[in-house]
Amino acid sequence: MQPFIKEQEKYIKEKLLELGYEIEEVVLNVSSRPELGDYQFNGIMGLGKKYQKNPRDIGQELVDLIKKENKYKDINMAGPGFINITFSDEELIKHVNELNNNIEINYKINNPRTIFLDYGGANVAKALHVGHLRSANIGEALKRLASSLGNKAIADAHLGDWGRPIGLVMLEIKNKYPDLPYFDSNYSGEYPKESPVTNEDLMEMYPVASSKAKEDEQYMEEAREITAKFQNGDKGLMALWNHIMDVSKKDIKSTYDRLNTTFEVWEGESDCDKYIPEMIEYLEEKNLVEDSQGARIIEIKEDNDDHEVPPLLLVKSNGSHSYETTDLACIWERMHKWSPDEIWYLTDSRQALHFEQVFRAARKAKIVKEDTVLEFIPFGTMNGTDGKPFKTRDGGTMKLDDLLDLAAVECEKKILPNITGKEREEVAHKVSISAVKYADLLPYRLTDYIFDPVKFSDLQGKTGPYLLYSTIRMKSLLNKADQENITYKDVKVISDEYQRNIMVSLLNINNVLVKSFESRSLNDICEHLYKITNIYNNFYYQNRILTEEDIDKRETWLTITKIVYENNYKLLNILGIDVPDRM
Repeated sequence: MQPFIKEQEKYIKEKLLELGYEIEEVVLNVSSRPELGDYQFNGIMGLGKKYQKNPRDIGQELVDLIKKENKYKDINMAGPGFINITFSDEELIKHVNELNNNIEINYKINNPRTIFLDYGGANVAKALHVGHLRSANIGEALKRLASSLGNKAIADAHLGDWGRPIGLVMLEIKNKYPDLPYFDSNYSGEYPKESPVTNEDLMEMYPVASSKAKEDEQYMEEAREITAKFQNGDKGLMALWNHIMDVSKKDIKSTYDRLNTTFEVWEGESDCDKYIPEMIEYLEEKNLVEDSQGARIIEIKEDNDDHEVPPLLLVKSNGSHSYETTDLACIWERMHKWSPDEIWYLTDSRQALHFEQVFRAARKAKIVKEDTVLEFIPFGTMNGTDGKPFKTRDGGTMKLDDLLDLAAVECEKKILPNITGKEREEVAHKVSISAVKYADLLPYRLTDYIFDPVKFSDLQGKTGPYLLYSTIRMKSLLNKADQENITYKDVKVISDEYQRNIMVSLLNINNVLVKSFESRSLNDICEHLYKITNIYNNFYYQNRILTEEDIDKRETWLTITKIVYENNYKLLNILGIDVPDRM
């Protein structure tokens, strides 16, 4: 069964073809002026331009043809050619009841794909900071959205676990604990099973080591040497590396868990590093590798380029591999292991050139199939109330855990006083995550926004807590109906404009989901959630649902409540937001 609005779009397209007008697609949107119609079609102006005709003439032809079939309660034209459609009550009731029986009707997409997402990028031995927030939130929501529409979605944390930062930490450990066996090349015994450092140690050591390396060239050279040794498989350093990985991954995962951010694959740069030799051999066999001033490169510029695209640096003059090489090897590994139809990368926009180089090299070398989608999905920045990138009070980069704690403190103030103890902590956590995620996903993906924990924790307005509070109230109403043995099964009547507006919005869910998926942005889902919740709340305040004496009205209103609740619950889950039982 097709979503209802998709059926209407198909019907209108057929009518236009019948009139001799070809159009790629017909899109119906919920009308911004309900007095003119439930939905609006705005494609007539484009047809006027295409066929060199007055749009109103084309629009009138369409209106006259459809009116002959009595399909709609009303169809009319306004302005330069806007087509407004009003459905009959019977048609609305029929299709909302179909939705009531199976809400999954709206969760359909043609041609499901296997999509591999890379939205992690956390560096081992370093704390996740606020710069990791948007990739985690947007990436997780896009993965859930892709899955909900029937795609197979696989996400990789892609940890930074193989570069110089690890070497810097190892050097600092060596300076602090020189007698550890990991640094003794003659040691032949078993290495300790317990890590010599805690995560707290690592958090202290990396900033110290990084500062030293910037100021002391000899220290930096030692870091380079120790990095090369562990990357070349030094037994002791690899044992130490495994300890660092275990300790740091546990901390990174705990922060991601707080954010409801999950990964099916927990690999890192180290995992794709082992594929580099065979990949380079393959590239050489295809005669794609050139020598350039002691380095080895792949030329990727194209004749029609309107900007400079430097060659991909495959092997540096000192024999080490570049960041581009590592990411190319990642694509190599992912195509061999998972054979995805699409690979999506989420980072801020500064990485655009990097991914353009990697994607061009992958295509030139035919590491991916011709129809494999390689997509870079950039996003804007989260800023403080001063309009600058969010910082701590002393101007430093804020840890992501600290930001979440800040939000939890604000949200805890909004919780009912009779919720106490561990439950209060859990509810404050869920509400704060709703505040952070909804604020992060509400703007269009490329838009910068200002993070204000006080504003975003408000129970009124366009906030995550407002959506949670309203959704919980819907569930509470349904629970009370069950306790009082009040039965409800179907929508029977349309009793007021608020109910009608809810039903009209419910029919648009598929369009909202598909638009969000195609734009790789969650703002349409966020807006839809707020709009339908707001309409429902107006409806709720206008009607005494449980005490309504008209049985058909009461059954209808409870059924509408159930559908909106299920809709909200599913969409909040796509955004990575959990709904508590109470707040």
